[in-house]
Amino acid sequence: MVIWTTTPWTLPANQAVALNPELEYVVVQCESEMGSERLLLADVLLKDALLRYGIERYHVIAYCQGSELEGLRLRHPFYDREVPVILGENVTAEAGTGAVHTAPGHGQEDYVAGSRYDLPVENPVDSRGCFLPETPLFGGEHVFNANAHVIEMLKAHGALLREEAVHHSYPHCWRHKTPIIFRATPQCFISMDQRGLRAAALAAIRQVHWMPGWGEARIESMVNHRPDWCVSRQRTWGVPITLFVHRHSGELHPRTVTLMETIARRVEEAGIDAWFDLEVQELLGEEAAQYEKVTDILDVWFDSGVSHACVLARLEQLACPADLYLEGSDQHRGWFQSSLLTSVAMHQAPPYKAVLTHGFTVDAAGHKMSKSLGNVIAPQKVVNTLGADIVRLWVAATDYRGEMSVSDEILKRMADAYRRIRNTARFLLANLNGFDPAAHLMAPGEMLALDQWIVARTGQLQEELRQAYEDYEFHLIYQQVHNFCAVTLGSFYLDIIKDR
Repeated sequence: MVIWTTTPWTLPANQAVALNPELEYVVVQCESEMGSERLLLADVLLKDALLRYGIERYHVIAYCQGSELEGLRLRHPFYDREVPVILGENVTAEAGTGAVHTAPGHGQEDYVAGSRYDLPVENPVDSRGCFLPETPLFGGEHVFNANAHVIEMLKAHGALLREEAVHHSYPHCWRHKTPIIFRATPQCFISMDQRGLRAAALAAIRQVHWMPGWGEARIESMVNHRPDWCVSRQRTWGVPITLFVHRHSGELHPRTVTLMETIARRVEEAGIDAWFDLEVQELLGEEAAQYEKVTDILDVWFDSGVSHACVLARLEQLACPADLYLEGSDQHRGWFQSSLLTSVAMHQAPPYKAVLTHGFTVDAAGHKMSKSLGNVIAPQKVVNTLGADIVRLWVAATDYRGEMSVSDEILKRMADAYRRIRNTARFLLANLNGFDPAAHLMAPGEMLALDQWIVARTGQLQEELRQAYEDYEFHLIYQQVHNFCAVTLGSFYLDIIKDR
């Protein structure tokens, strides 16, 4: 049964070969310089595969559906063990052979497929990317260096059909730009459903005022479809998960809560390193040999997500729940959600009364601003050339619900609008010089109709602006004030009364 892989180092962890239940497979009798053998391939991929292998003389001797081969036992290519044929929807007819090497310890799709068939989750690779010392044939080797060794083993066992260089995309760490390896490892999870957290969070979402309105549907969909929350991370910094785990059973120490309280007091006195420097014997005594200290840290979203408890609930000048949480649209997956889940778990209520979401700053062409692209406009530069008020006015004038465009041209237009508003206010204030309300204020009935109209129009504008402030629609405030200064006053009322 022919499989192909671009990660030979994962073959030691192979536990199955996956076929597509709907595809038709063929057994082919092949004749080549290497001798005679029979291969099992997906029918639709047969010709392309044999062309790659340089096999010209062959004939099909059997057909079957993938579903008919489920449970068939196969011999591992270089280990003394058998693995089953399983069925998986991730097997496609787009390329390859129609058969996929499956290592539940080294891939998410493989893990899901393996869970369905109760396959062993073998991960023979340590946190440094090296095979564990007890791994047969490859102990101690770094996985990327082991690729060549694995290929040698395949050749030695007569299991290598073809080897060639393949150019393809490979997952890289977004921060370090280095290749990633996947390992299944024990982690700490918060269940979304065992204690009803998902249902309670969905109910809490409906108690919050979301601005813009689509934010409610967005976070509701994310909570509805999210998996359990993995809160452990393997980092050398951060808030530690202060647990002791039994070396063989993996169970938590029976005095976990008491031990956590003791550790918390130590951390309060000596800082985070009090945990990392702690020797297990200090707290567990004779039991120390049976337990190991967890060195994982908490997901940073958990850190920020409990700010309602660590900040709002502790400071007298603040209130919980908060009146407003304010962040970018990516935080429906991040801070908004982690805050919601922790607060609902702790208090059965949301941590905020309202949530406002804004877009990201983009350049005139709509491209996200980044230092690497060189399209960033430094606020300090604008302040030095146009003044701080222009930056403030641009912020107030922009509809934050979508992407917010900024460029030199946009800021120049904003400077023109600023001058219009400022000069209008300056003209009005200049004409109020010496005005004493006690002596000069006129009753509405004594005013000219034109003056009655402008006072009424100004009162109407004031109410519209109050409502816009209530709704956090600051761009409407800018639009209406600018329009009032430029059109209602500048082009009409002030033009008429300037002789007066």
